[in-house]
Amino acid sequence: MNLLLISNSTNYGEPYLAWAMTQLESFAEKNNLNEKSKIVFLPFAGVNINEKPYPQSYDEYAEKVRKVFAEKLGLTDFVSVHAAADKNKTISEADCIVGGGGNTFHFVAEMHKFGLMEAVRNAVKNGTPYIGWSAGSNIACPTLCTTNDMPIIQPASFECLNLVPFQINPHYIDPHPEIDKMIKHGGETRQVRLNEYLAVNQHIKVAGLREATALWVDNGKITLRGGKKMIVFQYGKEPVDVEPNADVTKYLM
Repeated sequence: MNLLLISNSTNYGEPYLAWAMTQLESFAEKNNLNEKSKIVFLPFAGVNINEKPYPQSYDEYAEKVRKVFAEKLGLTDFVSVHAAADKNKTISEADCIVGGGGNTFHFVAEMHKFGLMEAVRNAVKNGTPYIGWSAGSNIACPTLCTTNDMPIIQPASFECLNLVPFQINPHYIDPHPEIDKMIKHGGETRQVRLNEYLAVNQHIKVAGLREATALWVDNGKITLRGGKKMIVFQYGKEPVDVEPNADVTKYLM
């Protein structure tokens, strides 16, 4: 399998997908993607793009991503699966599948509603490259349980694509005691919440992906890309910080 699992699409103050462009270019080159390659987009996390309610927002979202892929990557054969009459057939014909960010609960609910989990899973396991960011990275995991999103809808199941055997927490934020004290924050940190997950799911690891980082899964080898460390959580063990651009396979498998 070939997966590019990105923590976030956009750094503050930057254009859409700008920080990730180097990773996207490398991934496209590695997988021989070009203007003739069919890119199939999964827009289902986009609930309120440009303040338009779904499903109208899917059109807006698809156009936003299509423009970047065409102008920056030269990938012009772009279709959003929501507009396809035969969604499973469209997935099976893809040269690359792309899952966008947004609300993971809604993404998973729509994937189950349209019966696309199995179709995407089969395509990727049979060699179709997959790119995801934020919610699109969440759904590559066994479940959605380590998302940060509000449960705005109840999916038929929390089960996701199960393309990797670990969970991802995108947008991972480290605690800042001095700031928390200043604003009198009394709630749980991200680490506390992930430890709650691990207490119930003791067999699985969690990758805390800080913003401006990504995991590149290339035929069983997992590399951390970007300029920041990744933190790995495992039940009963101290969290481990992993340096960027390292082979992180042993930490996650």
